[in-house]
Amino acid sequence: MFSRKELSRQIKEQAGALGFDACGIVRAEPLKEEKYRLLDWLARGYNGEMDYMAGNVDKRTDPTLLVPGSKSVVVVRLNYYPGKYYDNHKQDIPKISRYAIGRDYHKVIRKKLKQLLARISEKVTSVNGRFFVDSAPVLERAWARRAGLGWIGKNSMLVARQGGSYFFIGELILDLELAYDHPEPADYCGTCTRCLDACPTGAILPNRTVDATRCISYWTIEYKKETFPQDAPVNFRDWIFGCDICQEVCPWNRKARPHHIPDFLPDEKRLSLTREVWKKMTEEEFHDLFAGTPLMRTGLRRIKRNVEVRNSKLK
Repeated sequence: MFSRKELSRQIKEQAGALGFDACGIVRAEPLKEEKYRLLDWLARGYNGEMDYMAGNVDKRTDPTLLVPGSKSVVVVRLNYYPGKYYDNHKQDIPKISRYAIGRDYHKVIRKKLKQLLARISEKVTSVNGRFFVDSAPVLERAWARRAGLGWIGKNSMLVARQGGSYFFIGELILDLELAYDHPEPADYCGTCTRCLDACPTGAILPNRTVDATRCISYWTIEYKKETFPQDAPVNFRDWIFGCDICQEVCPWNRKARPHHIPDFLPDEKRLSLTREVWKKMTEEEFHDLFAGTPLMRTGLRRIKRNVEVRNSKLK
């Protein structure tokens, strides 16, 4: 029988062996402060048409409602930074967020978490648990902060001293008592406001909150209608799927190092598609290039809609 400390050490060791860059463990308990902030965010309408964000608020903030008897949340971090070669943006090449140029991260992380849970089960046969990768109602950044994997930056992203913010987060919620980590003791954003200053649509608010209805990622990914409303306060800056501006200007991302995950390596063709190529692209061509990537969720029709926006602000 392992002690809590030893079992926690072995879980982190196995997480590293599976390719995760960091792993922290925190007690499974209601997120009271985060629940208040979420309800306030929803009340202000910052979720836009993302109605799913208003559902399952209790489950989002109480892990015991997701996994009965849960006692611990194991949080993992996986780097997706593709390296400098993607930073040299060429004229007339519409931009895709770095997280989306490789295989869909949900599939990659879900597989690794399933393996991690299986390895834990080999050591503790009676364990009950579930794994989550942001498609389920889990406040992943809140858990990652509590587990000591970083702090919440002014752009509302989780930021780590060891590598900035270009990473994915996943969780295992378990009914095991483990040894727990502590939150990052300090906020290392200091007086820096580069992310707020750089956001072309003013989506980043002073209280480390993002108004999604002003965010380029929201409009290019989440907004489902065929055309944009005339009063959409958006300047896409050549982004057609997501946006990395607030991460590009963050000084902590100077520490980012290229990832080591083959699944996240992009087909070079995806990074050289001109605006005209996008406009003429067929569904078959789109599927051949982007099958298995996050872009399939939005689909070619809506991406072509985004391509048409160019750099002009909608009025």
